[in-house]
Amino acid sequence: MAAAHAYATDSPGIVGRLWNRDLPTYPKTGPRYWYLSLVVLTTVILYYQLYINGAVATQILGGFHMTFLYYVGILVVGNAIGAFASLATGVSDRIGRANLVVYGTIITSVLTLFGVPHIHTKLAFGVIYSAVALVEGVILVASPALVRDFSPQVGRAAAMGFWTMGPVLGSLVVSEVSSNTLNHLNAWQDQYVIAGVVGLVVAIVCLFTLRELSAGMRDQVMISLQEQTVIEMRARGLDVEEATKRPFRQMFKPDIMGSALAISVFLLTYYTAVAFFPIYFQTVLNFTPSQSNSLLNWYWSFNAIALVVFGTMSDKLSVRKPFMLIGAVGSIVISITFLSKATHNSPTFSSVAVLLAFVGIWGGAAFAPWMASFTETVEARNPALTATGLAVWGWILRLIVAAAFLVLPHVINSVTPLVNQGAKVQAVDAQLNAKYPQLGAELAAHPDVFAGLAKYTNPADIPGPVLSKAILTVGSTALTQASSPGAKPLLAYLSVNAPPVQAAQKAAPHQWQHWLWICTGGQILFIPFIFVMAGYWRPREAQEDMQRRENLSLSGAGPVPTGAQTV
Repeated sequence: MAAAHAYATDSPGIVGRLWNRDLPTYPKTGPRYWYLSLVVLTTVILYYQLYINGAVATQILGGFHMTFLYYVGILVVGNAIGAFASLATGVSDRIGRANLVVYGTIITSVLTLFGVPHIHTKLAFGVIYSAVALVEGVILVASPALVRDFSPQVGRAAAMGFWTMGPVLGSLVVSEVSSNTLNHLNAWQDQYVIAGVVGLVVAIVCLFTLRELSAGMRDQVMISLQEQTVIEMRARGLDVEEATKRPFRQMFKPDIMGSALAISVFLLTYYTAVAFFPIYFQTVLNFTPSQSNSLLNWYWSFNAIALVVFGTMSDKLSVRKPFMLIGAVGSIVISITFLSKATHNSPTFSSVAVLLAFVGIWGGAAFAPWMASFTETVEARNPALTATGLAVWGWILRLIVAAAFLVLPHVINSVTPLVNQGAKVQAVDAQLNAKYPQLGAELAAHPDVFAGLAKYTNPADIPGPVLSKAILTVGSTALTQASSPGAKPLLAYLSVNAPPVQAAQKAAPHQWQHWLWICTGGQILFIPFIFVMAGYWRPREAQEDMQRRENLSLSGAGPVPTGAQTV
């Protein structure tokens, strides 16, 4: 029964291939790289579409009259939906992964192109974002499962490094496009139009060309490409249904769940950068929207390079754990340095850019080897349940991010007044200073005096002692200007809105610093869980074990589990 659908031998034709994507044999190098490239490309597009909101967050808040708490609530709901979508995607161990990736990309591209640019309420924005987040939860599991299927353990870390470039390059595309177009295009919605058009083009290419391994081939451990023939022969008789019984019971294990939890808290800095760093750069470090997105280019660019470089090095030495440890320690040190900038007075662009580059480098050093090690840890349990193991990871990751974003507005409550009223307060204050310079100067020096006078709607009701003290403090000229018809509405607006903005400006640097300390704590927590994952610390032992397993497999002894799981 299992063999009937485990090994595809027929050619379904052009129309049939739009759904039946099973390959009858393991692909040669050229086609294999093409499929891997398509998976990475679709991942780039997905995260490009999902992360646009971070680049234009301040415009979204202002355009929909949305509080920061409401905005974060949308992100929380989206991540929660994505968490359970990831968990459900474990079914791809049985039904395959490619269609989930292809049709998911079509759905997100349509929503991005035709949905967001034509909505007018914050509720509608939340609904569309949640729909895209649902698809992201599916592709978060299905796409790395495809990469694993096409990647033997020799070369796995480099392949996972390229896959991880999907979210990173998606973030880079967002910051690059927005930093070069926000000042030239008419509306922030144009960012979604660009992403939607690009996404549909990629989706159409994948619709006709993306394929995947049959269930029998993908449900085995492949050490190197030399095992290709053996894998294909075994696939003809592999009992897929037996291998995938009670999948979550097999995957809910301490090593799998613990390492998934660890990387989820390690990535809190990454998800904070995606969703909130442009707001942080603009409201605390005083950079423009274009500069803020340009700063993120440094993070994403160096992170993308590091993912491939350290992934390749991990493959060359056949170990993952030393790279994870080095990346974690480096991340902790640079994160502490970066968060110290929050309380500096307007740091330079170059100083922040260099720090972000190193944040990206050390994060990449840890994550690409971790992805390889995690799939190998899952394979050590059951290679037929790779997607289920990744589903557990995706579920935990999205739940952690949702929980973190639920807490974040209570740690950082200064964003709403700075985003919604900060710019107008500055504009009104500038207008007041231009027309009434002495009044503006005295208002800046003695806001409490004018706040006290504002309590009295009728100047005749101001008590004599209060008026006398005001004259002695700010002078009669400033008070005369304050009572003029042109100055009254400006002072009235500032008396209501300036105090909360000023309080937020004072509190924001420390609040952001507190949150970044929480993110750094996640990086510290990551370290002990490195020790529960499969694999070796010493290259020689790892290479000897890999050679032993490959020789046994090629000799016909059958699939060989990985060496000592937590050596």
